[in-house]
Amino acid sequence: MCTRRLCLLALLSILVAGCGSQRAHLRSVDGKASLDSGSRKSIRSDERPPIVSDRFVLDSPDQQVIGRVQIVRARHDDTFVDIARAYDLGFDELVQANPGVDPWLPGAGTEIVLPTQFVLPDAPRIGIVLNVAAKRLFYFPASEDGESEIVVTYPIGIGRYDWATPLGKTEVVSKATNPVWYVPASIRREAAEAGDPLPATVLPGPDNPLGKHVLGLGMTSYLLHGTNRPAGVGMRVSHGCVRLFPRDMEYLFEAVEVGVPVRIVNQPFVLGWLDGDLYFEAHPPLTEDPTDWQDLLPSLIAAAVIHQPNGQAAVHTGRLRSAAEEQLGLPVLALKGTRNMRAALRDAMRVINIVNYEHLATAELID
Repeated sequence: MCTRRLCLLALLSILVAGCGSQRAHLRSVDGKASLDSGSRKSIRSDERPPIVSDRFVLDSPDQQVIGRVQIVRARHDDTFVDIARAYDLGFDELVQANPGVDPWLPGAGTEIVLPTQFVLPDAPRIGIVLNVAAKRLFYFPASEDGESEIVVTYPIGIGRYDWATPLGKTEVVSKATNPVWYVPASIRREAAEAGDPLPATVLPGPDNPLGKHVLGLGMTSYLLHGTNRPAGVGMRVSHGCVRLFPRDMEYLFEAVEVGVPVRIVNQPFVLGWLDGDLYFEAHPPLTEDPTDWQDLLPSLIAAAVIHQPNGQAAVHTGRLRSAAEEQLGLPVLALKGTRNMRAALRDAMRVINIVNYEHLATAELID
């Protein structure tokens, strides 16, 4: 059994060494991935293997930005659901980062921005931190003395407007594999009114919306869990619980112990420093959020500038206000004299499209 990272590295080495077809297929030969003969298509010389890691080593305890933005060319029948799952992103993240692109039919050759750079939320780096505005989870495993800190990040689905995921501090209080879903009366009532009645209990299996793994929280009735509907990861689709892609939930379930703290925050605007540069990331505020984040932006900038590592620096307030209005979810450079978003995207790394291979590699080599 190989890990997801090792499988993808092996897979990408095949893709880079050879070529692929419009809808190339993988087959497993003696446990190794190979491309079907006849399924080959040239990969452009400027396309590189993507950063598929969801695990980042922090160079210093003060590092506040991780990853880098990438760009991939869509194939004819790729959708944002396909791309999101292949690159471990949320659906809404892709929609935000690609305004004007049809998420259900981007079109062959369309360049899709992968929002794979993240400003860490303003919260203690202990245990699990959920930023509901960004629809993203950050897990900070405990590190041994002398070891670098690690952060693991995954997209999440959160509660709908009328079933909002609660904010606050709690902890993991239970763990379960192949859980039984005891359907709350309120959900059964809603389903019945919609003409789709639910039973009082749903047994483990493909019809169980909790998936294979569950972490129970100290907030009564709220869970972190997998899902039997991965297309909803990265959206507001749940009844308040937090859902993850099955493979992400499997890792989190194995890594996290009962008692690990969990903080759920709402931070649509976040700023952070990396290598002397200040980055600003803006997401659409939640519908029910009463905060005027545009009005709050100057104080957020002032708080970030206080901690600047290299003395005085002038903030490009016009650029930040534009980013706050566009809400692309992409970190933009905030200081004067730095590249704007257009220039940054022009120079962003172009990467190989692994949509067709990711699911097959996961199914044949990992599961």
